[in-house]
Amino acid sequence: MRQFGEAPPPLTLFERLKEGLSRSTRGLSDSITGIFTDRKLDATTIAELEEALIRADLGAAQADTITQAIAKDRYDASISDYDLKRMLAAEIGKILKPAEKPLAVDKSKSPFVVLVAGVNGTGKTTTIGKLGKHLARQKLDVMFAAGDTFRAAAIEQLQIWGQRIGAQVVAGAAGADAAGLAYDALAKARAEKADVLLIDTAGRLQNKAGLMAELEKIVRVIRKLDASAPHAVLLVLDATTGQNAIQQVEVFKNTVPLTGLIMTKLDGTAKGGILVALAARFGLPIHFIGVGEGEDDLQSFSAEGFAKALTGAS
Repeated sequence: MRQFGEAPPPLTLFERLKEGLSRSTRGLSDSITGIFTDRKLDATTIAELEEALIRADLGAAQADTITQAIAKDRYDASISDYDLKRMLAAEIGKILKPAEKPLAVDKSKSPFVVLVAGVNGTGKTTTIGKLGKHLARQKLDVMFAAGDTFRAAAIEQLQIWGQRIGAQVVAGAAGADAAGLAYDALAKARAEKADVLLIDTAGRLQNKAGLMAELEKIVRVIRKLDASAPHAVLLVLDATTGQNAIQQVEVFKNTVPLTGLIMTKLDGTAKGGILVALAARFGLPIHFIGVGEGEDDLQSFSAEGFAKALTGAS
């Protein structure tokens, strides 16, 4: 029993995920309760459930697949909210499971080069800092390259993160050539035997052609030093943009060899189901999700945990 004045125990990863996804969970849970109070599973309730899943941004195809799976052999049967949430979590978990792949650092690549892309406003630079902390906890020597040279704030942010976790930051003046800076950072990381080099990039989608040309140039230039680099290319997405996240993946994967996704700001939306739509459509690994502003709110992705938290299943 906790004594008076004693600090409460820290939340578990699942509890923090549930708390972060509470807005999405409430939206879906309220819809389920409204649909199935004293009603059976019939054509009307199935259509309403499908609509609720679409509103949660799971996408029409996934909503149809999930509702058909739940309706199979249960037509005209009564079903409780509790059972329905568990069934929904199981079906959503099946879709998400193939995307549950941790970011693996290949130690034979020295340094292991991670290029991080994403449009402005996704929390990309902050996410890179949190990712650096996650890797540093694994006793890996991390170096940052402040390649978003168009934003002085992004450079300053990485320098602050570097101080926090004891990581070197390679930075230039605002407006400097990003590809040249990435090249210099890789040369430095090799010379100093860093384990991981995290490269930030600009995110100006207003000038899409220019942004994509810059990303292509960064990849081309660092391959002059290491033909196998970058070893991972991660796209940071903002959950609050909903279906726009799908378009962003399309645009970036046509320019750089995307290897994984990070979804941020899941605590700020009632439509966390977008992650399900992304997993089904692209099959890319989802390495991390962000469910808060804190340094430790970047969590490794768990398909089962996410599905349960999203649906409110216990």
